[in-house]
Amino acid sequence: MNKSTFEAELEKHGKLIYTNVGDSMMPLLRERRDLLIIERPRGRLKKYDVPLYKRDSGQYVLHRIIKVRRDDYVLCGDNRCCREYGITDRHIIGVLTGFVRDGRTYSVTDPGYRVYVRVWCGLYYPRMLLLKAKAFLRHAKKK
Repeated sequence: MNKSTFEAELEKHGKLIYTNVGDSMMPLLRERRDLLIIERPRGRLKKYDVPLYKRDSGQYVLHRIIKVRRDDYVLCGDNRCCREYGITDRHIIGVLTGFVRDGRTYSVTDPGYRVYVRVWCGLYYPRMLLLKAKAFLRHAKKK
């Protein structure tokens, strides 16, 4: 079986459907359980879009745009504290347009999804405090 890159699949089919590996977009996207629907971006992305991008290291990442700047984007996973800077349009392969959870398809244009994004991103600083506190407790427990 030939292995194909995400870029090749998007070029060939215009759409990419796969399951994610990693927990950086929890609770929205559950690792190895939900199906992601990725399509080629149409123009410049907006705040709260979720691009699939390829870092200079070759690693594929799916994180949310939290700020659009003139020449790049600032991104962060829904389950992450650290922001990533310097991601440009050349890094972006596709953008999340929907996902399938337990057999039901959700679009990023659905009102429920839009409410989730606003609430989740609006709670960024309290979430960061909670994530850092959990990490501190895990570290303290190991010692």
